[in-house]
Amino acid sequence: MALDPAKFVREVRSEVSKVTWPSRKETLVTTGLVFAMGALAAVFFFVIDQVVGLGVRALFGIGV
Repeated sequence: MALDPAKFVREVRSEVSKVTWPSRKETLVTTGLVFAMGALAAVFFFVIDQVVGLGVRALFGIGV
């Protein structure tokens, strides 16, 4: 079984040409949504952490 680099490159180019690439607008919208969801998750977990911390401090009677 011989390795043919030229054949490999041709096959790779053939497969890459079949890919549907996202437009610039789609990429920017998706990136914006990822950042927004990341920020939302950060705020959510911050609030939950504060509530749980407050509950633990109240339970043990320290720092409230």
